[in-house]
Amino acid sequence: MEFPAYRPRRMRRTETLRRLVRETRLSVDNLILPLFVVPGKGVEKPVASMPGVAQMSVDRTVEECRQVRDLGIPAVILFGLPEKKDATGSHAYRDDGPVPRAVREIKQALGNDLVVITDVCLCEYTDHGHCGVLAEGEVDNDATLDLLAKEALTHARAGADIVAPSDMMDGRVNAIRETLDEEGLDQVAILSYAAKFASGFYGPFREAADSTPQFGDRRGYQMDPANAEEALREVELDINEGADLVMVKPALPYLDLVRRVKEQFGYPTAAYQVSGEYAMIKAAAQNGWLDESRVMMETLTAIRRAGADLILTYFAKDAARALNGR
Repeated sequence: MEFPAYRPRRMRRTETLRRLVRETRLSVDNLILPLFVVPGKGVEKPVASMPGVAQMSVDRTVEECRQVRDLGIPAVILFGLPEKKDATGSHAYRDDGPVPRAVREIKQALGNDLVVITDVCLCEYTDHGHCGVLAEGEVDNDATLDLLAKEALTHARAGADIVAPSDMMDGRVNAIRETLDEEGLDQVAILSYAAKFASGFYGPFREAADSTPQFGDRRGYQMDPANAEEALREVELDINEGADLVMVKPALPYLDLVRRVKEQFGYPTAAYQVSGEYAMIKAAAQNGWLDESRVMMETLTAIRRAGADLILTYFAKDAARALNGR
């Protein structure tokens, strides 16, 4: 039997050869670390379902951000847990809330050495756990837009570099863009959770963010996992409304859409390796079923290979250490 002249194994013999022809480059610059900010001082409460992740008060969040900066990770995204919740999520846009306070203190401590992104949604702030205000037991899309814009404005005034609406209300990017521009905050960018699916992979996050719906679910406004063409329409709508960056969430079950979004639109594209993806790897590693570090890097490389420019991941610090050789 004759072999062709080209033998791919020639370039696989050593790690140096493999590096020489490696097609996908994962860098620390691709990573964003999610953080959960809570009221109080000196608080660091581990999240049971997400080993290595904790809810932290503002002072501890600033300390964490210093470590993030020192590892070369360019950005964090902040989620807030308020002291009180109500039907309209009014603490989401309070200037003294945990997220605006954290933004101010991070910026005071680190300036432009770290990009600060803030999640814009009401689910952590409403007593019913849904992402908008209710009318007759349903989320009222249009009534929610003004509140999301107020929340984004509060974060931007505090110094956020990027606001990231994750609610999946129709028209929210336009509402936020207009509000920021009218207030002279036109330099604040919008990272839209453009294709966010009603996924079963969010369970651990709901413990971390205390955002479990008190009734029903979010399938009425988050996307059906079966719909790819609709996801592309959602992305196009958000770009037309003024989004600067777009996101697909979750990451691994939707890598086909990460690829299609990047190829079709060419915008900076983010993918969120969500809590369930993270927790599965952690649980399997703790049981000795797989090599955590190897699988961490393999999954992050797969997300990057699919076309993601930015990867939101709870593994960001561990991945940065691996990439930096520490």
